[in-house]
Amino acid sequence: MSIPLDKMIDSKKNVYEMTCVAIKEASIIANNKDAVEALDEKKEKIVSNVLNKVLNDEIEYTRE
Repeated sequence: MSIPLDKMIDSKKNVYEMTCVAIKEASIIANNKDAVEALDEKKEKIVSNVLNKVLNDEIEYTRE
């Protein structure tokens, strides 16, 4: 899976917010050995996976 650039360009969301959420989520996944192995089995990359989730509203977040 590649980085969904077309979705990022077409998105009307705050890019800074999405980036912050993606960074935090990627960090959480990278520190979880089981999650990393699951992505490796599917031949997916952490950042691509997280960006897809953020752009598809699969990750809930709030501004603080």
